[in-house]
Amino acid sequence: MVETETALNSLGFAKSPAETRVVVAMSGGVDSSVVAAQLAEEGYDVVGVTLQLYDHGAALAKKGACCAGLDIHDARRVADTMGFPHYVLDYENLFKDAVIDEFADSYLAGATPVPCIRCNERIKFKDLLETARDLEADCMATGHYIQRRVGASGTAELHRAADAERDQSYFLFSTSPEQLDYLRFPLGHLPSKDATRALAAKYGLSVADKPDSQDICFVPNGNYASVIEKLRPGAADPGEIVDPDGRVLGQHKGVIHYTIGQRRGLGIGGLSTPLYVVRLDVDTRRVVVGPKEMLAKRIVPVREINWLGDAPFTSRDEWQVSVKVRSTRPPREALIRPLSATTAEVELYSPEEGISPGQACVFYDGGSSRILGGGWIWRGS
Repeated sequence: MVETETALNSLGFAKSPAETRVVVAMSGGVDSSVVAAQLAEEGYDVVGVTLQLYDHGAALAKKGACCAGLDIHDARRVADTMGFPHYVLDYENLFKDAVIDEFADSYLAGATPVPCIRCNERIKFKDLLETARDLEADCMATGHYIQRRVGASGTAELHRAADAERDQSYFLFSTSPEQLDYLRFPLGHLPSKDATRALAAKYGLSVADKPDSQDICFVPNGNYASVIEKLRPGAADPGEIVDPDGRVLGQHKGVIHYTIGQRRGLGIGGLSTPLYVVRLDVDTRRVVVGPKEMLAKRIVPVREINWLGDAPFTSRDEWQVSVKVRSTRPPREALIRPLSATTAEVELYSPEEGISPGQACVFYDGGSSRILGGGWIWRGS
């Protein structure tokens, strides 16, 4: 008698879709809705879960923010249309403790945080992932534009999305190998957002033409300062705008209103050379401004590194890679010099402007689409 191997299903399991339970993290947007609908149509045992992350008054009725009241309603409608169960989990306190409070504190410390990365790391891929396990799901799927591939060694690798315009690898660098084993990203191979919307229309989903989310979900209209002032009353203390030598050029209404690289809105016109914010000194409440060339940096200290390479991070003195220091910029060639398993010095081959503590520095294999991990930019010791 010849034994026949069971073919792997589209999620990589050696059993039928009907026997494979998958929890889909549903924000109520078109991307995660298409993932849930597609898996349901393929016959998987789909369970939709939406997180109630905040209750923010104006933000709840705001276009372009995820996980608000309307979005929960939209996710539930998709579940009803496709005939699978849908649950809403109240993660509001958890979200405030793990994401919002750190956002406020790091902003007050003069950093430019990226809370969406922390949300993926600490909420969606940690607590929600544990909930998926509790529901006895074989895996959890999301609508992120990124690819998970099984490498030659048999372990899961993280790769950039096929559509470079939609690629979300910058926001997912902190995904651990253990999380990657359990996660699936069914949209990562699609050529464009139009292909996603076409699938939504094919499944008859009401969200097919819903606008993409743009801002940080708990920051209405992108006004960071107003949110910080609500969370930390009295945080917007006035101070001085100074040049690199400490000469006072003007006054400001609070360090929280400024970011590294900012030029507009400084209120110090009439100067022959355009000036940019080059440093925020929170302790003295000073905004330091200087010429554009002062923004250029080659050496970037990085900590809290999540390494996704095959060999241990500290097995080499240096790694030749490409790095992204802002989500909107293309990867640039660089050397990473490990200082420990979680800290490093990154040297850029050519200087970059506007590098800010609090942003992520994401590592890429220069010769392929693979993401090798990343860490958080800080001021250094």
